[in-house]
Amino acid sequence: MNIDLQAREITPLRQTFAHVARLIGEGKAATRYQEATYGAQSMANFHYRPTWDPAHELYDAGRSRIRLADWQALKDPRQFYYATWTMTRARQQEAVEANFQFVESRGLASAMGDALRDRALQVLLPLRHVAWGANMNNASICAYGYGTAFTAPAMFHAMDDLGIAQLITRLALTLDEPAVLEAGKLAWLEDPRWQGLRRYVEDSFVVQDPVELFVAQNLALDGLLYPLIYGHFVDDHLALQGGTAVAILTSFMPEWHDETARWIDAVIKTMANAAEPEAAGNRALLSQWFSQWADRAQAALAPVAEMALGEHGAAALGEVRAALDARATKLGLSL
Repeated sequence: MNIDLQAREITPLRQTFAHVARLIGEGKAATRYQEATYGAQSMANFHYRPTWDPAHELYDAGRSRIRLADWQALKDPRQFYYATWTMTRARQQEAVEANFQFVESRGLASAMGDALRDRALQVLLPLRHVAWGANMNNASICAYGYGTAFTAPAMFHAMDDLGIAQLITRLALTLDEPAVLEAGKLAWLEDPRWQGLRRYVEDSFVVQDPVELFVAQNLALDGLLYPLIYGHFVDDHLALQGGTAVAILTSFMPEWHDETARWIDAVIKTMANAAEPEAAGNRALLSQWFSQWADRAQAALAPVAEMALGEHGAAALGEVRAALDARATKLGLSL
């Protein structure tokens, strides 16, 4: 008996889901990102308006003053959906674990001088409360924003912020005893140098417009804080003074900021340069929000910059602000 094995090519009847095909074109194969994002936003057939906000539907683009004909245009250049985001962060977590093991096995933390260790903790430890605030704000953007292309990455961003808060806590426990966590909390609550930033974070909790909150948290505050702290303070100051351990243990933060800036920039650029008539005021509104919140963030970070970098703090903060303004201008905002 002979068995003849042959390969047959089976042509699929369709390349993707019908609602995705209508957006990308019939006959085209969709990426996993497109299938996980396009058409996922609930748009109709809501049973009732929420009793806590009867002026809006449960999912309502009208919660923001920004206008877009198609909220699915806010694509994430990283192409993150749940699977790709978790796989990326899992690889990065492996690198973080290796960094902690490297520092601990070679005693790099104990090799730091007491004064340098105390200064690092004085500046970095209260920032775990800032990261927790960023987690709350991005969760709010996900809850009240519109369009899966906008809200899903915001939720990933929120969980990243929570992870950063945990990394700062773990850094503190690597450098010192658990009691230092309470000292960091007291500094956040009582030290006058942190109260401007604390007020900024707490005021952002009550911003109603999800896009304004996106600008205030992800563009204005993070756009100043991460280059200032993890660039000028950790990499350019602590590492040169013998704080290499801190630079190694916080290496995820600047890497993450550079990666997520691609998504933030893509969102702002798409909103600011939308051509449809209803979006005519987007650029002016985004520019107004950015100027307002960036000015507040710069003022709030001024005493932190001085605490971290001494007499060089003001110049470093000014340099970071100039870079952020150039970034915003490149995105189409008018300063």
